[in-house]
Amino acid sequence: MASRTLPKLRQVVLNDVFTQAFEQARQKPLDLTHNQQVARLYRKSLRVLLSWSIHRKTFNEEATTLRARFDEARGCSPAKAARLLREGHEELLEFTHPDPYCLPPMPGGSKHMRYSPLPREICFTDGNYPADAPDYYINPDWSICKPETGKSAIGSVLVDFGKKNME
Repeated sequence: MASRTLPKLRQVVLNDVFTQAFEQARQKPLDLTHNQQVARLYRKSLRVLLSWSIHRKTFNEEATTLRARFDEARGCSPAKAARLLREGHEELLEFTHPDPYCLPPMPGGSKHMRYSPLPREICFTDGNYPADAPDYYINPDWSICKPETGKSAIGSVLVDFGKKNME
């Protein structure tokens, strides 16, 4: 009987270890003020609107309507503001495009890592780097790594190809 419980115990421990490693690598959510939450909701709403709009003129008209909706709720009571924010997130989730547009060099884009730079060690096997050779590395989101750590300036980057974004 003890042999039957041992594999389950190992599985639980391994799952726990992997969960802990994932939580350490994942960026922690920030505690945002109400104004920051509203600003992020507005920007995300504009991105979702851009995914649905074909022409720039249509996007500008709809963006003006969206801005008017945000402006008319300005200065309301905190309880109503919390309710409107929750409803805004629900509406954003409802109208999210099933296949949103993403920039070609970003994860999920058609040019993602198409011409990724080779490491310097491969280009210059003898170790003699030219004076004008770049001495930095590029992250998956094409931002330059911090020189002291060799990693992204914002921490570890996990690329979610299903959502076509980075966490």
